[in-house]
Formats: sequence, structure tokens, C-alpha cells
Amino acid sequence: MEQITRRIDFENNKLLICGTVSCVLYLIFGYAAQLLCNAISVVYPAYVSIRAIESHDKMDDTKWLTYWVLYAIFSVIEFFSLFLTNFIPFYFLLKCVFFIWCMLPIENNGSIIIYNRIIRPQFQKHHQNTDKFIDNIANKAKDVVTDVLNKNK
Repeated sequence: MEQITRRIDFENNKLLICGTVSCVLYLIFGYAAQLLCNAISVVYPAYVSIRAIESHDKMDDTKWLTYWVLYAIFSVIEFFSLFLTNFIPFYFLLKCVFFIWCMLPIENNGSIIIYNRIIRPQFQKHHQNTDKFIDNIANKAKDVVTDVLNKNK
């Protein structure tokens, strides 16, 4: 029985290693490396985020909201700097490794560290002005919609 258990463990490790090597090679040389990278960065976090929402523990909600804030900021930065994907060697492999670090199931993973050291201090410094700006835009939009609706009556 012990030999069978060791054989299954070896087979599982072998599959994990082969899968990891395949993903790494595909992220380096594959045609749709961006798709694979984005799938890795979204599928598992989305699943555990749903599990976090359904659990009674608030800490897991906070942890995954922190990940999604970082993911959103990274996506916006990446959109405006698409040239990075062409000039940084192995960009999608590096991006994938970065997001895996950010989603690691440990207490202080990458998203927690980056949020606490970079995002949170910037948010605390600028959130009041940003809130005023957003409220101003929302009120103007509400006024425009109200005017349009009143003219159509």
C-alpha cells in the first residue's frame, strides 16, 4: 500500500512539473501567451473570490479585494504602456509570475505587500480630492440626464 501511495505522489509531482514546464515554455514561445497569462491571473482568483464571498470570514474577502484592486491598476497601466509587451523579453512569463506571487495563499502575498506599501499610502493622500472630483462629475451627469429627461416629456 505504501508503494502505491509513493507511486501516486510521484505521478502527481511528475504531472505538476510537466504542466509547469509546459506553461512556462508556452508563456515564452506561445502564440497566445497573453491569453494563457490572463487566464492564470483571472480563473483561480475569480473562483476563490466567489468562495470568499460565500464564506463568513471577512479576512478572505479583504485579501481578494486587494488582489483585484492591484489587478485593475496593473491592467490600466499595461493598457497605456503596451509597448512594454514588445520590448521586455519574456513579458508574459514575468507578468504571470508576478500575479502568481500576488495570489499566493499566504498571509503576506504580493498583493498585500504592494497594497500596503504603495497603493494605500497614495489612496490616503489623494482620496479626498478624488472623492470631490468624482462627486462633481456624478452631479453634472445627473443634471444632464435630468435635463434630457425633462425635455423629452
